[in-house]
Amino acid sequence: MNLEPRSEPVFQTPAELEEESRKLRRLQIMMSMVTSVLAQDPGLTIEEASELVASTKRAALAMFPDKEFAYEILYRPRLQRLLNERFHLQ
Repeated sequence: MNLEPRSEPVFQTPAELEEESRKLRRLQIMMSMVTSVLAQDPGLTIEEASELVASTKRAALAMFPDKEFAYEILYRPRLQRLLNERFHLQ
């Protein structure tokens, strides 16, 4: 007896696909801006940088609530590396 849940394909309407594409592009732009600020703003304190990273995560999860794992493996390491390099952490 197979007890694994069935994963049936989820079909999206063209409007849903367009909205997801818009949100994904918004996320990419946001991440690009945040990484630029973390790497280049000379007056940024570690407290401000940490809050920026936390706010970025909240915003990303607000756009894609079910994608926390994806955020953790795609974006968190990049942001953490920038913080480590910028503030000589570890």
